[in-house]
Amino acid sequence: MTVETIVFVILAVLFVGSAIMVITRRSPVLAVLYLILNFFSLAGLYLTLQAQFIAVIQILVYAGAIMVLFLFVIMLLNLRDEERLTEKISVRKMIGVGLSAAVLLQVLYVLGFSGSDLPVRDVARAEELGSVESIGKALFTDFLFPFEVTSIVLIVAIVGAVILAKKKLD
Repeated sequence: MTVETIVFVILAVLFVGSAIMVITRRSPVLAVLYLILNFFSLAGLYLTLQAQFIAVIQILVYAGAIMVLFLFVIMLLNLRDEERLTEKISVRKMIGVGLSAAVLLQVLYVLGFSGSDLPVRDVARAEELGSVESIGKALFTDFLFPFEVTSIVLIVAIVGAVILAKKKLD
């Protein structure tokens, strides 16, 4: 095993472990902190795949801005009574567990029993695909319309938030 493979496996285990900790913590603040660890391990996985730009954006946008927003909302809500946050086993949960098991079985079938081989990693192209130039070219050629729609949706959300905040102040 190479050093790159060992680092990838360690980061993947950290990624999965922190994701499990996010969904099993009762305290929302601890869940957000584990989510930050999850985002950092994902950025490390991007680095092992030679996608440096995506790793930096992952840390800046998600581990930085989005997590600050999550923590701000959690602190603003001031969730003191954790008994209200617990749920009993319901039909919805049982259906969710069943559907999750079905998806897991399908993934195991595709990976284990499928006759096709998984695509081989193209290291020479990986450096090209993770660069700022290739991401910008794809974003402003192939995905220009979804990019512009996303920007319009974000502007509408910001204007709506300002209007709602202003009505509360008045």
